[in-house]
Amino acid sequence: MMDYKLLFSQKNLIESLSEKDLVQDKSYLEVIKAFSRLTYQSIYVIDYEKRAFEYVSENPLFLSGLTPKEVLNLGYEFYQKYVPEEDFKMLIDINNAGFDFYEKIPIEEKKDYIISYDFHLKSASKKTILINHKLTPVFLTESGKIWKAVCVVSLSTNPSSGNVMIGKQNSHSVWDLNFLSNQWIKRHKTNLSEREIEILGLYSRGLSISEIAETLFVSVDTVKFHRRKLFDKLNVNSINEALATAVGNKLL
Repeated sequence: MMDYKLLFSQKNLIESLSEKDLVQDKSYLEVIKAFSRLTYQSIYVIDYEKRAFEYVSENPLFLSGLTPKEVLNLGYEFYQKYVPEEDFKMLIDINNAGFDFYEKIPIEEKKDYIISYDFHLKSASKKTILINHKLTPVFLTESGKIWKAVCVVSLSTNPSSGNVMIGKQNSHSVWDLNFLSNQWIKRHKTNLSEREIEILGLYSRGLSISEIAETLFVSVDTVKFHRRKLFDKLNVNSINEALATAVGNKLL
């Protein structure tokens, strides 16, 4: 069995914290806890200096039948126990590639980046569910290593594990991880038209195709035309998937 410690990169090894480092995190967990009460998603805070979780929110869907306290005590060993071996190996590869990427980013920009990836997790019923992790730094050390990070966990909208992507806030560029070459491939983020954004917004309010057409003063066929273009752009097969993908990638 692979060791969960492999999920911690030597590139981000923190041996000590300075006084300046330590003053960063006063009372910040209260904000994290408040946010967790507002969302259906699961929230983790990772402490890379302690190589452990600092906080795990209450959400049975993503805890494999355990309590937040039990997951907190297990730390990264939770993944070793509840992630299928093939996907666990993938997480190690993602971890190494991710820290290789972050090592090249200027310190002042590191907090602007988010990494997203999908993997299977064993549920309380022993079945597997496909989940998405989005992770971003909260605190850095003076030397620029990631000390603490927040991770948001939700159900994946993709059909399979992987789908590793790094994005930067207020940037049109994203980087996809190619597992065969172990390289990050840069591409431009998908841009939605004003009409496509309108259709997604109206759908999120529960309107049907005919109601959307009536609201926009266009024909049903026109709505269907824009919806098909939207599916092609986002590489999805349903309006539910399109909305989830657009929200998850901050396209709205």
